[in-house]
Amino acid sequence: MGGLRGDPREWWLRGRALTAANPLVVDIGITLLVQGAMTMPFVVPRAAGAPPATWGAYGLSTLTVLPLVWRRRAPVAVLFAMLAATALYGLAVDGPGQPLPYTGLVITYTIAALSTARKRLVTAGVLLVAVPVGVWLNTRSARELTFSVIVFTAAYVFGRLTDARQRANRVEAEQAAARERARIAREMHDILSHAVSLMIVQAEAGPVAVRAAPERAEAAFDAISATGRDAMTQLRRMLGVLREGADDSAAPREPQPGLAELPALLDRVRAGGLDVTYGTAGDVRRVPEAVAATVFRIVQESLTNTVRHAGAHTVAVQLTYGQGDLDVRVTDDGHGPRPGRRGHGHGHGLIGIRERAAVHGGTAVVGAGPDGRGFEVRVRIPVPAAAEVAR
Repeated sequence: MGGLRGDPREWWLRGRALTAANPLVVDIGITLLVQGAMTMPFVVPRAAGAPPATWGAYGLSTLTVLPLVWRRRAPVAVLFAMLAATALYGLAVDGPGQPLPYTGLVITYTIAALSTARKRLVTAGVLLVAVPVGVWLNTRSARELTFSVIVFTAAYVFGRLTDARQRANRVEAEQAAARERARIAREMHDILSHAVSLMIVQAEAGPVAVRAAPERAEAAFDAISATGRDAMTQLRRMLGVLREGADDSAAPREPQPGLAELPALLDRVRAGGLDVTYGTAGDVRRVPEAVAATVFRIVQESLTNTVRHAGAHTVAVQLTYGQGDLDVRVTDDGHGPRPGRRGHGHGHGLIGIRERAAVHGGTAVVGAGPDGRGFEVRVRIPVPAAAEVAR
């Protein structure tokens, strides 16, 4: 019995996954359910003088249900088959009636939910004729006609609502996929831009160092190798999320780099000849992993911007932990922003910094550093208290 236990939500999700992968199973199940409902008038005790429940009548009633198995593949054809079988049942035998037009309601809902506007229009025209004719052949009662119009209208409306919900879900899924593609593109830009920029700077300094200070040249080449390996590791880590198929175990699933990886990042930048200082202020505390990864990428892109565009000799990275936020500042002593020039202050990297901050409800300001010298990136991200993070 232990194997039957589990979270009801988990069983529900498994059931939905099964039905989504096997729609024919759903259609067969609906057909059997409708057949069970239409069997009831044949098995309950019959009142005196009521039409007899014969096997022939039951067989004809089954013919009105059987086409529902193909309701998704050919809904309009199923509608006409059901109408023909129903007409045959009403004209050929005098069997038990049904409290509801089950098959008609199911196929009306199906066409409203899954079919094109043209097929829905054909269905509406057919039902406008078939429903009054069916009432006339049965009871010729205005009450039954009113009831039939109400239930068929309700089935059609429910079908249209289902279609609208499915469309909304598809749009939401497409938007989520677009956001994920943008996030991955931003991550790849940050990783590759940072790594390539450092490798170029270190490679350009290598020949000079070979002649003037061989030990510095060796350190530069080591830094190039380390930077390349780190970039490859991060790319494999990120692209592993995109892998599909049975070989998911081969895809790296390590978490994104966070605050603990900042010192190693700064060391790689220092190896390129830039003097980097790092400090923290305030009540240093744990922050959510998503925020930590964002801070790492912001610092990485800011340093890349400095290496590529600033012409700086020193850069300072400062993290200030406030009461409810985290302030990140990256300040260099380079030439600062140049109006009209793309790059320092205008490139995709700085746009990505603003987007990353906005994801967490934060703000990003870029521009000239203190006293108008150099360049500064300042990002403020709301972070919860330590107790909330732990919880």
